[in-house]
Amino acid sequence: MTIIPVSGGAFAAYDVMVGRGLLAQAGKHIAPLAKGRTVIVTDETVAGIHAQALTASLTAAGVKSEVVAVPAGEGSKSFAELERVLDRLLEIGLDRKDVVIALGGGVVGDLAGLAAALFMRGIDFVQIPTTLLAQVDSSVGGKTAIDTPRGKNLIGAFHQPRLVLADIDVLATLPPRQVKSGWAEVLKHGLICDAAFFDWLAGEGAAGAAGDPAALERAVIRSVEIKSAVVGEDEKEAGRRALLNLGHTFGHAVETEVGFDEGALAHGEAVALGCCMAFRYSAREGLCSAADVERVEAVVSAAGLPTRLAQAGVFVADRLLALMAGDKKAEGGALTLILARGIGQVFVAKGVDADKVRAFLIEEGATA
Repeated sequence: MTIIPVSGGAFAAYDVMVGRGLLAQAGKHIAPLAKGRTVIVTDETVAGIHAQALTASLTAAGVKSEVVAVPAGEGSKSFAELERVLDRLLEIGLDRKDVVIALGGGVVGDLAGLAAALFMRGIDFVQIPTTLLAQVDSSVGGKTAIDTPRGKNLIGAFHQPRLVLADIDVLATLPPRQVKSGWAEVLKHGLICDAAFFDWLAGEGAAGAAGDPAALERAVIRSVEIKSAVVGEDEKEAGRRALLNLGHTFGHAVETEVGFDEGALAHGEAVALGCCMAFRYSAREGLCSAADVERVEAVVSAAGLPTRLAQAGVFVADRLLALMAGDKKAEGGALTLILARGIGQVFVAKGVDADKVRAFLIEEGATA
């Protein structure tokens, strides 16, 4: 097992534990944090696969638990499900000494984390991410949120977990498409600040996209190390943390336009597409080379992820642009994008010319 500390001046330090067999050991790791009861928030699919093992581990460690399950899928990141989870916490009678456990992917982590942030003005929670995407990204850093019809993750709070348990073994239960979706966030970390890591992902490490456990473990560890370092410097995205959103401004707009339909476009697929678009826009502006763009596209495509807008559907440039202007990183309606000077060299670009982005979207295949 590898333990990666996450610490920053504005929040209490916590550990991310990465290894195999951690779900069975969860009780002994959570027991020191649980002064009273725990409530496991999960989704109906994950509950049928992993909830019994977790409750058994908690019971063996003398920790009481109850399970609250929500429907699987992005649709659960909603006001309606948030209200239902909060009502169940009240019905169960949780207090400020109790702990919420998020058992699932990014949807469950975001929903349970936001519920924990709001319940009695904030109680402790633990992340047990069961998808690759959640292990390398959403479970670390304290971002919690729900979606609205106007955009993704627009209603939320920063609420750091007390502990993250990333069990590589649970990834074996994922469909191949979900592994590939999570791999997009792994590739993103290399593109942001670690060209050597990206080289490994393009070569020997590429086996992780097909589910190889050893490659997955190394990829999760390095991804968490990168994210931990960034979050420790900038918890609330006032500066460097925005770099972690490479590909997300383009990707979130596309996700919103397809109605968060994961059957049409999974979140990681949107991120992969968005990263390719960000590199192509950067090359269009003379910031990075065409060779870098070609390499990024080749590695993303080899992982079975989309690189072109047409692979996600048919879009209208002005609609995508409006959604991008409403992104959390936008300031005063002006666009903020994460752009690249090369692989491993991205930066925050504020006040990006909307007309240039509109022309780029049309070049990408969106209708005028």
